Amino acid sequence: MTRAVAISLCLLAAWSGNPVAANDDSHDLIAAAAKEVEPKVITWRRDIHQHPELGNREFRTAGLVADHLRALGFEVETGVAHTGVVGVLTGGKPGSVVAIRADMDALPVKEMVDLPFASKARGEYNGQEVPVMHACGHDNHVAILMGVAEVLADLRETLPGTVKLIFQPAEEGPPAGEDGGAKLMVEQGVLDTDPKPQAIFGLHVGPLPTGTLNYRPAGALAAADGLEIVVEGEQTHGSSPWLGVDPVTAAAQIITALQTIPSRQLDITKAPAVVSIGSIHGGVRGNIIPDRVDMLGTIRTFDPEMREDFLKRITKTAETVAAAAGAKATVTITPYAPVTYNDPALTAEMLPTLAWAAGSGDKVVEVPRIMGAEDFAFYQKKIPGFYFFLGVNKEGVGAYKAPTNHSPYFYANEDALIVGVRALAGAAWDYLEQAAP
Repeated sequence: MTRAVAISLCLLAAWSGNPVAANDDSHDLIAAAAKEVEPKVITWRRDIHQHPELGNREFRTAGLVADHLRALGFEVETGVAHTGVVGVLTGGKPGSVVAIRADMDALPVKEMVDLPFASKARGEYNGQEVPVMHACGHDNHVAILMGVAEVLADLRETLPGTVKLIFQPAEEGPPAGEDGGAKLMVEQGVLDTDPKPQAIFGLHVGPLPTGTLNYRPAGALAAADGLEIVVEGEQTHGSSPWLGVDPVTAAAQIITALQTIPSRQLDITKAPAVVSIGSIHGGVRGNIIPDRVDMLGTIRTFDPEMREDFLKRITKTAETVAAAAGAKATVTITPYAPVTYNDPALTAEMLPTLAWAAGSGDKVVEVPRIMGAEDFAFYQKKIPGFYFFLGVNKEGVGAYKAPTNHSPYFYANEDALIVGVRALAGAAWDYLEQAAP
């Protein structure tokens, strides 16, 4: 039987509700080890949740991870891309190398969830003191991967290859003036230094039915670019706007005009595209027209050619609208991440594993494209990668019926964490087993 035929049979069985494991004995061992480590995963998650840290400042979290990996016998490297930790586990059998990534950073958000381990932490974000919360759920990612480390270390003697665990800082973006995140980890050689992984896996928790595993082949998440527009006018009294140049009304006109680009100028039947302004600052008094307005936003696209056209139109629109009002607009676009692209062949290979990890093929769901972005895409630019989503809603709550990531009310159902441990440990094991000579 060829490998392609075997994969096809596995997929057929998975979607008929009877998933076929690549290796039932190995999966049984992984499941047992995951169950054993589940209480620790929950404890780690609560500890990390209560002590969140912003990007490039994950010192405590990185220390916790590094100590855990060393205790399990991993080769450990710290200080990668500022606070990143890389652990290598060499199995008892020869084989390929696979990587798994978890992001560690939190957000400048004040937690509003009533939990005994709710965050009261504060930190500094771009020069301001802010509350800090794991509003995106990265605390779950770290705890899950720490659990995966323990599962695979327990089964080290029969592990058919090598696993490289990447605990990454600053997925949400580094502080102003600093480099960081997946891009910096790749630039510093995390995928090029021995042992070099041939594939990489990652997951993200989200507001989906608890314990479900959700995926999309090819383009899963959008490319993202940061947008800054500075509109300069001429300050004057609010009672006499004709004596100056009003950058506030110019900024308002720019915001409205930007929305006509995707709705009227781009062929959105080809791929979706979004531009949003999320921050506007200008002036200090209601009766003074200021001389400057600063706007911050985000641009999301899926098609590279459309993206280039979109960026040019954004710049031209802002500059032209401002000029028509007698003002000047300066546009700065800062790339964040390319499209998160799931290798179709690797995705197909892993679907039976996800069905096993979730307990049923019915709990593995192909989802629409998501306009959110992920710097996991930088790893996928180097090697094939598969990035999927773990549902963590409260029991009985449907998809997107709960506060989403980045909300101060974001909540993660810890009952789902063991599914994440099984999924990532199983994906790594099955990949190595299928790639074995």
